[in-house]
Amino acid sequence: MMDWTDRHCRYFHRLLTRKTLLYTEMVTTGALLHGDVPRHLRFDPQEDPVALQLGGSEPAELAHCARLGEEWGYDEINLNCGCPSERVQRGSFGACLMAEPALVADCVKAMVDAVGLPVTVKHRIGIDQGESYGFVRDFVGMVAQAGCKVFIVHARNAWLKGLSPKQNREVPPLRYGFVAQLKLDFPQLTIVANGGITDDSGVQAQLAGVDGVMVGREAYHNPWWLASWDERYFGAGPGQLTREQVEAQMCDYMAREQRASGTPWSNIARHMLGLRNGLPGARRWRQVWSDHRLRETPPQQVMRLAHEASDPFGQEMAIGQAAHA
Repeated sequence: MMDWTDRHCRYFHRLLTRKTLLYTEMVTTGALLHGDVPRHLRFDPQEDPVALQLGGSEPAELAHCARLGEEWGYDEINLNCGCPSERVQRGSFGACLMAEPALVADCVKAMVDAVGLPVTVKHRIGIDQGESYGFVRDFVGMVAQAGCKVFIVHARNAWLKGLSPKQNREVPPLRYGFVAQLKLDFPQLTIVANGGITDDSGVQAQLAGVDGVMVGREAYHNPWWLASWDERYFGAGPGQLTREQVEAQMCDYMAREQRASGTPWSNIARHMLGLRNGLPGARRWRQVWSDHRLRETPPQQVMRLAHEASDPFGQEMAIGQAAHA
């Protein structure tokens, strides 16, 4: 989810669900060791609880970055062993690490020794076209011995050659049975299923055999789904914001960010374009929020124009105003 689940996206998602654990986009050790640490690690207290996902393969560097995550107030440190992109392959981390479980164990041990936070691992069930359950079983077994107690398992192989990252989320077949078998073989561990889960029936099917579910792109593209999670899965009572209230709070956030750091509201609004999916006028609403001609317009005014455009009776007026804003 690099370039997707930034802090603005997480602020938006936290308005929809108070209980769900949120994850950062993957942050490489190099970015923290040699780059702008505040830019990568700063987050709003509103986002809590939130886990920092790291990408790297050097134990000492990961330990240092885990300490930074703890200092900045994150609730968990997660090591990515599942990303198949060429970028991570050049750096010999991400899904490449599944071929080196002893190295992953060393990385986990270094982070466990460095911080008091939970250290977790996100990984695939295999690499390339191997179909052996024993591969992922042995990987989990070795890494668990280093102190990892939570494994987030994307139920597809990662093909390191021949497929794009997008194809790696669609082409390798899903094998949820491997994930459920991990829970049977390691009942003392927390096993979380990931990959291809797009609705509540899919979540319920996984929770019948494992401890939790991670949802990625479906949560991004269909964010209003998150609004039902606190009550459905965490037993929380009423108190959920309406879509309009969420949008209004995001407008306030956009204005604050623009004043504080000069962040254009369009950099933030892109994350909420799925908020009205399925409602009449949603396409026209998205068009207004995506209109580059309105970038200098205050977000509260853009919201008003978007609502006028999504109303069939106000569409012509709103579009006319947008064109001359």
